[in-house]
Amino acid sequence: MVSKPTRDDKFSFGLWTVGWEARDQFGDATRPHLDPIEASRKLADLGAYGVTFHDDDLVPFGSSDTERERIIGDFKKMLDETGLVVPMVTTNTFSHPIFKDGAFTSNDRQVRRYGLRKVIRQVDLAAELGANVFVMWGGREGAEYDGSKDINAALDRYAEGIDTVAAYIKDKGYDLRIAIEPKPNEPRGDILLPTVGHALGFIAKLENGDIVGLNPETGHEQMAGLNYTSGIAQALWQEKLFHIDLNGQRSIKYDQDLVFGHGDLLSAFFTVDLVENGFPNGGPKYDGPRHFDYKPSRTEGVDGVWESAEANMATYLLLKERAVAYRADPEVQAAWEASGIRELAQPTLGEGETLDDLLADLSVFEDADADALGERHYAFVKLNQLAVEHALGAR
Repeated sequence: MVSKPTRDDKFSFGLWTVGWEARDQFGDATRPHLDPIEASRKLADLGAYGVTFHDDDLVPFGSSDTERERIIGDFKKMLDETGLVVPMVTTNTFSHPIFKDGAFTSNDRQVRRYGLRKVIRQVDLAAELGANVFVMWGGREGAEYDGSKDINAALDRYAEGIDTVAAYIKDKGYDLRIAIEPKPNEPRGDILLPTVGHALGFIAKLENGDIVGLNPETGHEQMAGLNYTSGIAQALWQEKLFHIDLNGQRSIKYDQDLVFGHGDLLSAFFTVDLVENGFPNGGPKYDGPRHFDYKPSRTEGVDGVWESAEANMATYLLLKERAVAYRADPEVQAAWEASGIRELAQPTLGEGETLDDLLADLSVFEDADADALGERHYAFVKLNQLAVEHALGAR
């Protein structure tokens, strides 16, 4: 029996997920438009605690100021009535033709200025609605042709844009942090800041990088052939994991945005294990929303939209149950000991020991029996099999 989600599970959905009309570059929409406010009510009924959105998801691009205020007012009323929160918002800087060459990194200075102004307006709304994270996905910040971009200048402009927004947040005293969302490609042939590692390196160069972190997405890392769980682990280690996007992806191909767990199930299990249980030897933990950034399959009708939303939460809760049992299993704990998981937390240099002390200790290297040390077996296969059995409910 699958547990029913509650607000305490901190599940949130983007309006662009359930609201996707299933239009792609090869085919027209297969579902009708869903009113974002009514869609939010439905998500609340299903057990979600939060809803997120791009500016244009809620207020259609080009709306008058009067219409914008009316829509936002109706949205706030819905939040009050349902108890939903808005933990994160973001800005659409990729749909309109003005952004065909990017927003913060467009070769056209006027486009960059327009993009910055559009972002700042959404930052103000994020603060007004009580959001804590402002996500920046640079889906058009890139190129198809190597000779079309001065990458040095593009990264300068990217840093200028994010630093300017971060400085504005600080100046206004908003309780907001910026989270960069990496992606390797699509819609651009190559996107700047394609992976967690690229984004972390970029943040280190920012003047206001103290309030800039990451929003890694499952499929985006896996599109690059990378390990999502390892990526969020490093972001956690560097205290830069501000938000997460969960979905499913099956290997290196286009961005599938499947239901969470409907891609690499074992990877999803270890993601949930890390998010819910933390590192085996302690350390920083993630406490933000469990946010689903997926797309209901183009083959589904409106009923399938809500079935897929429920499937994300149900799969997560099943894996959470399995992950808790996995950690509590005495056989798993014994396997951790055999595999040296606990040993890894012990510093290589002893307390008070210096490198000179290590160099003077002949037993470390000169007198060490490397062949004997090489005979140790770590039994990782057994440990992983225990994870598989727990993930599949066999234990």
